[in-house]
Amino acid sequence: MDRQDIKYFPSLREYSMLFGLNKEILDSLSKEIVVMHPGPINRGIEITSDVADSKQSIILQQVENGVAVRMAVIYLLAAKIER
Repeated sequence: MDRQDIKYFPSLREYSMLFGLNKEILDSLSKEIVVMHPGPINRGIEITSDVADSKQSIILQQVENGVAVRMAVIYLLAAKIER
């Protein structure tokens, strides 16, 4: 929500209630899923802390891998420019 100029929802609380992922929703699913998010997350709004830190979450690995991939792309682009 903090990245939007137009307010589509009256409050962060309503956004969280409509679209947020929490432990209750996660536990109600018929099978175990992997929780992903490219980061940074708005804890308590998009995803609750207990879900973000759960064994089903690979958010930290996803963020770490994203940094490595971006660094590699920048390195390769910079190498092309220097030639």
